[in-house]
Amino acid sequence: MDIDSDPASPNSKTAGEAASTVQMNLEGSSNTVGKEKDDVAKSMEKLKIEHGEAGASSTNFKRKPVIIIVVGMAGSGKTTFLHRLVCQTQASNIRGYVMNLDPAVMTLPYGANIDIRDTVKYKEVMKQFNLGPNGGILTSLNLFSTKFDEVISVIEKRADQLDYVLVDTPGQIEIFTWSASGAIITEAFASTFPTIITYVVDTPRSANPQTFMSNMLYACSILYKTRLPLVLAFNKTDVAQHQFALEWMEDFEAFHAALDSDHSYTSTLTRSLSLALEEFYKNLRSVGVSAVSGAGMEAFFKAIEASAEEYMETYKADLDKRRAEKQRLEEERRRENMEKLRKDVEKSRGETVVLSTGLKDGEAGGKAMMDEEDEDEEEDEYEPFTEEEDVIDEDEDEEVARFSF
Repeated sequence: MDIDSDPASPNSKTAGEAASTVQMNLEGSSNTVGKEKDDVAKSMEKLKIEHGEAGASSTNFKRKPVIIIVVGMAGSGKTTFLHRLVCQTQASNIRGYVMNLDPAVMTLPYGANIDIRDTVKYKEVMKQFNLGPNGGILTSLNLFSTKFDEVISVIEKRADQLDYVLVDTPGQIEIFTWSASGAIITEAFASTFPTIITYVVDTPRSANPQTFMSNMLYACSILYKTRLPLVLAFNKTDVAQHQFALEWMEDFEAFHAALDSDHSYTSTLTRSLSLALEEFYKNLRSVGVSAVSGAGMEAFFKAIEASAEEYMETYKADLDKRRAEKQRLEEERRRENMEKLRKDVEKSRGETVVLSTGLKDGEAGGKAMMDEEDEDEEEDEYEPFTEEEDVIDEDEDEEVARFSF
């Protein structure tokens, strides 16, 4: 018994050592995998922290200054009206900041703190891109909007020293209101400061009911396009008073009475539109101003202050809601990308991964297909004749011989 048991003990000892070695290797590999997972998790958390800090720094909003963007049809007196606003701010000790966004204007009656003409040369843009006047203005505005974050940063630095920022737009209204650059500029302002749109109306020309309705429709489209408070400024009241326009907006029967002499299709359409816009008129602020005499400036600034309060109560809440929805979608997309990155890192374990573009496989597959086509062509060329074909050929020879002379 002793002789048999002695040789068995070394074998059992060797098996135990091997088992312990395997267990140690498994523990070491599990520790390595666990360490790699911890490193991946730490790197993911670091990226999340950095992203959160970047998102928090981009949500700065200031109650001052109030941005006033002046838009209107060509010839309505936008630049002259802005000149009167500048004079009013200087006379009333109101701290204002002036910006010109019209690259085609030759001279300005006021001094602009920020002028697009200092950055973009309108005529050079026309020559370089072979554009006409409207295309040159639009392209110049697009080029300027690519650096508009710098304009916002300049105004942010002086925000505590300003009450209003007055913005003059190009003469062609559609270039600013219906272009991508106009939307970029408007949204950049609205996301940082209280922003008001001022639509300048040519009062003498609006005495025609059809022209008046066209202006109201354009004002309504701007309101729903920008989603910002809108103030109607009936300009040139020194030539024609704007009471008729206020009466038409408050009483649709008076507007229908002005259309009684016209029985065309346009008058019928105008009557229908006046009924549809009745609710739009109730929530719209309108003032009569004169850019030449300065009449109505105090009423205009009161309307601007009321619109700024409305912006903080209503429009900013809608803006924050849209911004939160956008951030939520971006957060979901970022989370999906981070999860995909984490899985890829765990799968590769930090090793270098060679990405396959599929070009070599495609070339090899193309060569194989070409070789198969060549083989098929060779088989078609050297296909052997069968006995059935020989019999058919003999029958054809007999028929030919039968009809031969």
